[in-house]
Amino acid sequence: MASAATKLRRVVVTGMGLISPVGDTPESLWEAFESRRSGVRALTAFDPSSLPTDVAGEATDFTGDIQNFGPVEEEQKKAIRKGLKVMCRECQMGVAAAMRALAAANLLGGGFDPERAGIVYGADYMLSDPAEFNDGIRLCTVDGPRFDYPRWGGEGMRQLTPLWLLKYLPNMPACHIAIYNDLRGPNNSLTHREAAGVLALGEAFRTIARGSADMMVAGATGTRVHPMKAVHATQIEELARGNGDPGKACRPFDLARGGQVLGEGAGAIVLEELEVAQSRGAKILAEIVGTSSSTVVDRRGVGRRATALANTIRGALRDADMQASDVGHVNAHGLGTPSCDADEAAAIHEVFGSEAERIPVTAAKSYFGNLGAGSGIVEVIASLMSLERGRLFSTLNYETPDPECALSIVRESGISPGDSFLKVSVTPQGQAGAVLFRRFVS
Repeated sequence: MASAATKLRRVVVTGMGLISPVGDTPESLWEAFESRRSGVRALTAFDPSSLPTDVAGEATDFTGDIQNFGPVEEEQKKAIRKGLKVMCRECQMGVAAAMRALAAANLLGGGFDPERAGIVYGADYMLSDPAEFNDGIRLCTVDGPRFDYPRWGGEGMRQLTPLWLLKYLPNMPACHIAIYNDLRGPNNSLTHREAAGVLALGEAFRTIARGSADMMVAGATGTRVHPMKAVHATQIEELARGNGDPGKACRPFDLARGGQVLGEGAGAIVLEELEVAQSRGAKILAEIVGTSSSTVVDRRGVGRRATALANTIRGALRDADMQASDVGHVNAHGLGTPSCDADEAAAIHEVFGSEAERIPVTAAKSYFGNLGAGSGIVEVIASLMSLERGRLFSTLNYETPDPECALSIVRESGISPGDSFLKVSVTPQGQAGAVLFRRFVS
């Protein structure tokens, strides 16, 4: 039994920020839900003619201009402007989401003990724009199409900008955010694809609960709207073809779903120890009460998503000392692929039993596609908004139920979110994460 000295502390949410294909504020996200407005459109970031899809969820409002970073202070603006040259788009989106979350929590410019404030940030693997290598490749190309490899190290690499590597390191979002906000406490970076955001939330929650920090920024940034990542997705994943109306391309759990939609975005959430938040008069949005993670692969190294999801849902319920019947709604991974949605539905049925066809299930990706590592946090923000407004957002494009996904998918407005929700995420490699939130009660 835990002693008084080891009793876990309560952890609450006091701020949230995002960059997404449907806007860069929680309010714009909610407006899209209310108007059933999709952020999936014709792909414009690069030429998609060689791909089997021509639609994407692009964060078109985000240009990298300093105004996109929210109401930051003048000194922070100067620092961010200086740092932009060593940030790829994913880093920029991640920094912007975090700055917006800290502003929403009234913590920009201080208001916390720097030694007791930290960050856990998730990211995808980050890839260069192929155009950055053009000059070096041309220099090393001889006799027509032949590439002279020995020349690359000595001559070709010199054509890259000196700070090129810093733009694409997945730990850089956490580094930039910590520097701009003087977060001197725990600092960690997670690269677990679509599960990264939920896992970052879980780690930040644990860090505060065990007493290692009083405030943590938890977030993630990611993209699938990238020429090389799109090629990778085409090779190994199920993609929606985008025939017809782009807004109807992402159809989680629907019988006619054809695959995931490429997207980009970032999200960040400020977590604080309860008494610390109350002492400064912070608005408390919700409380985290449980988290878990699981990775399951078969002997061939193939991810077993259904088993990993079932494990992590059970673990989160156990961690929160809750029963399946206590959960107000499930915020699903809802990727929109035939196989992943079926695996997720199987996991929910395995854990929830008879409750599986009663509990409301939402799928925010139906509005903006797969934001990569950025998906989980943006989706959590969607459910936090639902708790605040007292009603769930509907799942877009859910028209024909699939017998393999016999869940209570939210398809109309006005349904109660309950007093708690479970957020789950999973990767194709079988890495799953879950976090349980509850409406705050003092």
